[in-house]
Amino acid sequence: MALFLRTRPGGGPARTRAAAAVAALVTVGAGLGLRAVVTGDVAKYGGDALYTLLIFALVVLAAPRVTPSRAAGIALAVSWGIEFLQLTGVPAELSRHSTAARLVLGSTFNAPDLFWYTIGAIAGWLLARGRAAPPGEP
Repeated sequence: MALFLRTRPGGGPARTRAAAAVAALVTVGAGLGLRAVVTGDVAKYGGDALYTLLIFALVVLAAPRVTPSRAAGIALAVSWGIEFLQLTGVPAELSRHSTAARLVLGSTFNAPDLFWYTIGAIAGWLLARGRAAPPGEP
């Protein structure tokens, strides 16, 4: 996952984007694998953390020069925003008609999800922070 941030001079945005796309696919695979292997709270809350990690990868895909802290903040804000949107009932209604909406928006607000989204954002930040190029390097 951390390989998508610039780790050496000359990596460039195209390379960062390609690695972020791979990281996103790996994250989706990990989420599907988690759901296939375990059930209950481990699958649910692990999926929440992976959801935010996926958003983190997508942020880097869209903006390859983003800092790890900014990518984590954006991913967390999107995750929390979607969770709070569930209080309106709109995601629940959309989820009744679309599997894609159910996967992306969920349907029911669950306060503990906010904690696990934070864990996913922190994990992305930690992974990326350790791999980012030092300030001043191209």
